[in-house]
Amino acid sequence: MPQLPPGDVTVVLRTEFTDEGGWESVCAALEAASPDGAFQDGVRFVSDPAFDGAAGAVLVALTRDSDEHPYLYAVDRVTLSSFDLPVLVVDESGRSFRVVPAQFWTVEANLARAAVDFEEFADAADDDGVFRGF
Repeated sequence: MPQLPPGDVTVVLRTEFTDEGGWESVCAALEAASPDGAFQDGVRFVSDPAFDGAAGAVLVALTRDSDEHPYLYAVDRVTLSSFDLPVLVVDESGRSFRVVPAQFWTVEANLARAAVDFEEFADAADDDGVFRGF
């Protein structure tokens, strides 16, 4: 399995390769500024077919194997087949939730700065496991 790219930048990993237009839509939505304009750090989109179908334990292993990426953001089949494009967020313990693009930078910035715990976002997710805001 390939490794995540080095660097102190947020990685959004593509794990579904059947919908190029959907991937491009998610990338564009995530590159948009946060609604209040307060957040928007750099993001690196990784579209490597070696990660096709990566899920569960593989994603957890990628975060555990990386000192620079304690959280992984993945665009998978669920992301691309859902109207609101919820990106999967996984931590090194295997916990996960999803986040809509409009709240992506809120999650990313707060997790990166340890201002809000992973559990707080996961607990604030709707019944379908998607975080849409506090």
